[in-house]
Amino acid sequence: MNLRAETMFLPAFFVSLCRMRRWLLAGVLVLALGGAAAAQRLPERVPSRGPVFESIWPLKFDLLPPRPDTVTIFVVGDVLSHRAVSRSAEEYGYTSFFRHIEDRIGHADLAIANMEFPLAGKPFMGYPSFSGPDEFPQYLSDVGFDVLLAANNHILDKGSAGMRRTIEVLDRKGLIYTGIAANEATDTLLNPLLLHVHGVRIAIVNFTYGTNNGSSEKWPKVHYMRKNDILPMLQRAKAADPDFILVLPHWGTEYQLHHNQVQEEMARWLVENGADIIVGAHPHVIQDVQFIDDVPVVYSLGNALSNQNDLIARLELALTLRIVLEEDKEPRLLEPAFEYLWCTKPGMVEDSYSTVPVTLPETCWRQKADYENMMSTYRKVYEENHYVGSGRSR
Repeated sequence: MNLRAETMFLPAFFVSLCRMRRWLLAGVLVLALGGAAAAQRLPERVPSRGPVFESIWPLKFDLLPPRPDTVTIFVVGDVLSHRAVSRSAEEYGYTSFFRHIEDRIGHADLAIANMEFPLAGKPFMGYPSFSGPDEFPQYLSDVGFDVLLAANNHILDKGSAGMRRTIEVLDRKGLIYTGIAANEATDTLLNPLLLHVHGVRIAIVNFTYGTNNGSSEKWPKVHYMRKNDILPMLQRAKAADPDFILVLPHWGTEYQLHHNQVQEEMARWLVENGADIIVGAHPHVIQDVQFIDDVPVVYSLGNALSNQNDLIARLELALTLRIVLEEDKEPRLLEPAFEYLWCTKPGMVEDSYSTVPVTLPETCWRQKADYENMMSTYRKVYEENHYVGSGRSR
């Protein structure tokens, strides 16, 4: 998303979350070391697009007025840095990866992707123990993703040192992330991640069912799917008085097109404790959608970009959440909107990897068989989960 927006400022002992290239300098937030907080009045703001990030919501700010229309949130699933993917990027660059949906990302007011790999440095590696290039998350930011989800089962593939370096790289690049933290101070700031998006207050909670490797160190920390870990984040979110709490769990059974009992039980608990929207990842395939007490639960969006060979792992969903803003009324969430996407491999549509809408014309494909594989898989999964975007399942 090419945007300019008001900027959150943090004292020197906090990590910087400001993307200086893309955000206007708009004001200063001063936090006293003794725990007391005070805010300098913000100067006149320049009307702009995009999220407004605040560190502590109880502080009162003069914010830009909401737009009298609709705020959109665009969410995709797992971005995986398989070794074949990073090798292809070394040869062709990253630009083809999301070229065919760049307009969707750029037109959203807030765009979110699941970064399912640590930045542990060279040698770059793929499955089963990932380490992706530092340039990959920078590309995700450049193409328009505003928030990267980092709580997933691969974040500790290279141990605590790998997660620590991931945080250092993301901080150095000024990228916004959630689900992990370097220390207690930044954990409180990032988990939940509290955002203003054109006057709409959104709290983001991200956690994972587990990690492939453990850690004996307290910090850095990844948030797990444990009620005693999640509940404090939900409580902090509710204390901030958001319009919506968006929960993004990394959960479920891989390659299963329907959610399992553990997911549903957790979803019901999340709804009971304040979740307004639940959008999952990890199974690498699309799973069903359910409404629990009118809360949409999207169990899995599938992969956003990967080198996986299974056809059902190359079909994916992009989710658009639309929030209607009306004068003198509370923001209102419309039913989720979905678009089916497909991750192509090198030589299918582009020289490198590229995620495309399933509506991409057959004439854009280099081999008819690849197009037919996409369409037959789409029809199969659509029939399995035909109510995605078209009805309510309780």
